[in-house]
Amino acid sequence: MVRRLKPRTVAYRRKREQRTDYPKRLKSLLSGKLRLVVRFTNQRVIGQLVEFTPVGDKVVSAVDSFALKQQGWKYSCKNIPAAYLTGLLLGKKAKAKGFSEAILDTGLCYPMKKGKIYSFLKGVVDAGVSVPHSGKDIFPDDSRIVGKHIQQYGTVLQKHKDVYQQRFSKYLKDKAEPEQILVHD
Repeated sequence: MVRRLKPRTVAYRRKREQRTDYPKRLKSLLSGKLRLVVRFTNQRVIGQLVEFTPVGDKVVSAVDSFALKQQGWKYSCKNIPAAYLTGLLLGKKAKAKGFSEAILDTGLCYPMKKGKIYSFLKGVVDAGVSVPHSGKDIFPDDSRIVGKHIQQYGTVLQKHKDVYQQRFSKYLKDKAEPEQILVHD
């Protein structure tokens, strides 16, 4: 008896490239709400409010952490305080445009409790945008959001000047002391 074989098919291109999780995307699109998209690169945090249209997704509002530099932020654009401030900035832009509700879209990244993604989410929620989440225990502590851990690390490393110069070279080049990150608003 001859078995009939199905023709081999190639997976969707974006699935093959590990860029899209289609079941997760379908679930978020069926909600009918705006998607709060957060992505991290090696240098920045990118946040977008995205609306689904049949032609293609439409970015309604977007902010990346380099926008913090224009606001006077002298520190890293990829740490927990920068993620929080980027979320806060995006949330305020969204509220100004009249958007008050969204759902979180992390893409293929699975968020860690008290990590950068939840720091970003806390910024958006603090700005007044309603985003469903499981509770306050997922958010980083307020001391981490304001950068106290960076301040403490800088204070400890000041005893070892060469290591301090190496670890905080970018901050020192920009004339930003890590011990002052708490006062920086």
